[in-house]
Amino acid sequence: MLIIPVKDGESIDRALKKYKRKFDKTGTIRALRSRQQFNKPSVVKRAANTKAAYKQRNLSIEEQA
Repeated sequence: MLIIPVKDGESIDRALKKYKRKFDKTGTIRALRSRQQFNKPSVVKRAANTKAAYKQRNLSIEEQA
């Protein structure tokens, strides 16, 4: 359960924004979506390698610029 401390006079919108940010950081939705369908370990590993290569390529492009 997430607990969001709300200060006196703080708007509900700000508290709701804090809640949403904290909820996203926990990764609950991401975990639920990943459990909906089974992925073979080799597929997961291949996707992770592809993502790492993409990030590395972007970092090297930024360093050159």
